[in-house]
Amino acid sequence: MYFNSSVLSVCVLAVLDTEIPIDDSPVLGLLKDVFLPISPRFSSLMVEDENGVKHWKKVEVKLEDHIAMEKLPHNRPLWNIHIIKYPTSNAAGNLIFKLHRSLGDGYSLMADLLSCLQRADSPSVPLTFPTLTSAPNPNLSVGGTSIFRNIPKVLRSAFNTVSDFGWSLMKSSYVEDDISLIRSGNPGVEFKLVLISTMTFSLDDIKQIKTKLRVTINVVITGIIFLGTRLYMQEGRNKSTNEHSTALVLLNTKAIREYKSVKEIHKPYAEKAIAKYIYNTIKNSSMTLSNMIGLVERMALANHPIKSLYFMVAGEPKSLTITMISYMGKLKVAFKTEKDSIDPEKLKSSIQTVFEMILKAAHDIA
Repeated sequence: MYFNSSVLSVCVLAVLDTEIPIDDSPVLGLLKDVFLPISPRFSSLMVEDENGVKHWKKVEVKLEDHIAMEKLPHNRPLWNIHIIKYPTSNAAGNLIFKLHRSLGDGYSLMADLLSCLQRADSPSVPLTFPTLTSAPNPNLSVGGTSIFRNIPKVLRSAFNTVSDFGWSLMKSSYVEDDISLIRSGNPGVEFKLVLISTMTFSLDDIKQIKTKLRVTINVVITGIIFLGTRLYMQEGRNKSTNEHSTALVLLNTKAIREYKSVKEIHKPYAEKAIAKYIYNTIKNSSMTLSNMIGLVERMALANHPIKSLYFMVAGEPKSLTITMISYMGKLKVAFKTEKDSIDPEKLKSSIQTVFEMILKAAHDIA
């Protein structure tokens, strides 16, 4: 509800590039028979009771009312779909889902969409995600001897947690990043025109870097993005590095839902205050970064094979948002940049330069 208020209104865009031209009939049938039953919120409205408390109300959904609308009307469930039938340089057609953030967290919404897909080669076989493996920790011992060696590490982690939490409170209230090539600081930046572009990396190359450097894939990806962004800023400011910039990394906190919220959080004034806190936290930082694990096999939506896919967050007060998702051995990186403020092609070129530099360095490691 905090993302659907007078302070903040955020949507998630999911873009599917199809390999063949799009036929409306099977797509609309899938929306009715598969998409709508996934979540009751897809066929509900957010309404207020006499006490000002918002809740979801079930309504009848007319699919034709949700096709290719410019904005999400509040008298219908908060989602729509754009069907682009003409070919582009990347696909024969495009399906763009626009889902309001109040329908669920971004990870849940993307999971809902992925559950609508089937394997292109064998629809009856379940889709699979990459296997997550973690290396054993040599510092842990069954006998308990090595556990005491970890006490300083635990204390450092606790200190860093408290320190980071305090800094986040300051960031949402007082401390803003400097104006830079990736942060315009324009008032109402969430209403400015934006450009969305993408680039693709090989997961095999990223895994090779991961293995050689003995780090995680997330470390490799974020390192490439951050260093590439810094290179873009240096080249644009005559190699100046004086700007103070921070990134807001969005994490999946789904497990936290198990905790019960206090009653105060449901009061209307608290809702607006929390929305304002979220708004300021996003506005005061320079960039937002989010990634999620995609699927291994080629997918199809209503018998339309999917060539590639990506997602993006829209409506947040940010000049630069970067999202990543894996699919069929590739990592698709999407950029949402404020028009006339950030040059997306130069930014992508800087990130590509850093990627090639790190990959070459990894090759040189014995």
